[in-house]
Amino acid sequence: MTTDIKNKDDSPSALQDFFVRLGVLGELLAFLWKRKLYWMLPMVITLIVFALLIVIGGSSPLSPFIYTLF
Repeated sequence: MTTDIKNKDDSPSALQDFFVRLGVLGELLAFLWKRKLYWMLPMVITLIVFALLIVIGGSSPLSPFIYTLF
């Protein structure tokens, strides 16, 4: 006799569904959220902001203005 017993942690929430739709970044955020590693979120957000600044600074007419930030 098999019974399907689901834990509270196994059911997907709306927040986890949102994270999954974001792709790789969403998978990372869902992993951090599920493991309760909230303290790592500021580091991840900071890395994303710096990565965006590097990409925009290298291939945009705004690059002279972004270079003055560094």
